[in-house]
Amino acid sequence: MLFFYDTALGLYGLLLRLLAPFVPKAAAWVAGRRGLLAHINQTIGPDAAPRVWFHCASLGEFEQGRPLIEAYRQAHPGTKVVLTFFSPSGYEIRKNWSGADYIFYLPLDTRANAWAFLDAVQPRLVVFVKYEFWYHFLDEAFQRRIPAIVVSAIFRPEQVFFKPWGGFFRKILGRFTHIFTQNEASAQLLRGVGVQQVSVAGDTRFDTVVATALAPARSLPLVDAFVADGAPVLVVGSSWAEDLPVLRPLLARYGPELRVLIAPHEVTETNLRLVETTLPGPVQRYSLADVATVAQARVLLFDNVGLLSQLYRFGEYAYVGGAFGKGLHNTLEAAAFGLPLFFGPTYGKFQEAVELVAMKGAFSVHSGAELEAAFTYLWNTNEARLRLQDTILDYVHDQAGATRTIMAALRTLTPA
Repeated sequence: MLFFYDTALGLYGLLLRLLAPFVPKAAAWVAGRRGLLAHINQTIGPDAAPRVWFHCASLGEFEQGRPLIEAYRQAHPGTKVVLTFFSPSGYEIRKNWSGADYIFYLPLDTRANAWAFLDAVQPRLVVFVKYEFWYHFLDEAFQRRIPAIVVSAIFRPEQVFFKPWGGFFRKILGRFTHIFTQNEASAQLLRGVGVQQVSVAGDTRFDTVVATALAPARSLPLVDAFVADGAPVLVVGSSWAEDLPVLRPLLARYGPELRVLIAPHEVTETNLRLVETTLPGPVQRYSLADVATVAQARVLLFDNVGLLSQLYRFGEYAYVGGAFGKGLHNTLEAAAFGLPLFFGPTYGKFQEAVELVAMKGAFSVHSGAELEAAFTYLWNTNEARLRLQDTILDYVHDQAGATRTIMAALRTLTPA
């Protein structure tokens, strides 16, 4: 099975190199790994400080791991943090983050790369966040007796680990010193296939969003001017093209009475123009706005990245995109401010979304008509919206604390 694993990864790397001239993300992935191990050696080489290695697949996993990175750094001020990303969308946005001492792409998972990377980094602890179980990196850490953990992990019965032919992949899980899962169902699945080094710690994302909601608000004068008339605000986060036709009937009906902040998932000229031509307006781009123009707009379109988590504090309602396509985006950033949530039908892989729907703090819709109906109920019943706000906030704060649990456990799992 290892032969097929290595062959598949080799073909994956080859495919990305072939796509690089035509696909910007593939080009970034390839360029980021050119001369990577030499760069890592040269960058870290002279530093004799102890190190811990955190790996995040992409930006979402980074935000999930961030509170643990910050807590570990505070508890171990003499230890340097090495942070790696697999995806360009994580690395390119966070490559200058001040919370880590070294930030790199992760080399492709081969035996030689794993040996060279761990030889250069020499971590005292390896932490993977939620996803990505790379055999050679974990096996090399195991052979060197470096403790390796995964945090905020979540598992489902249909995954390969739980298939009769999934022995090789269960072996990968066996290379972890400990697995911290989000829920008991995941822990039971693992124990059922003989993986015993597991405990339930919860989801560190709750710690991230609670901290963001409680932190001093970032100054956003244009947004303040946009909402200054006191009209209710709908925040649309991480929208895709498929979300826009669903939103259009709602905005056509309530547009004159509603302000809309919309942040597309991918900020490209094509996507920005699609928002401008699909949604009833007037629509104002954030980068082109001033205090006078935002006051005249009904839709403020964010043509930059990095502000979404700050926008939810302005809202009374939130629509989160992605669930009419590949999958729902981050709902917890909105939930941390107590906003009732709306999203499409593809959300079953996200425990928090399932739980929010069950407690009627979120509404999954299949069409524009369903969205309009669910929104209208809350629009006409402000008392119900305020009760939901309290329910959602209680849920988010009750779920926080995973970082503290993991940090306490690490005292027994890692060397002093």
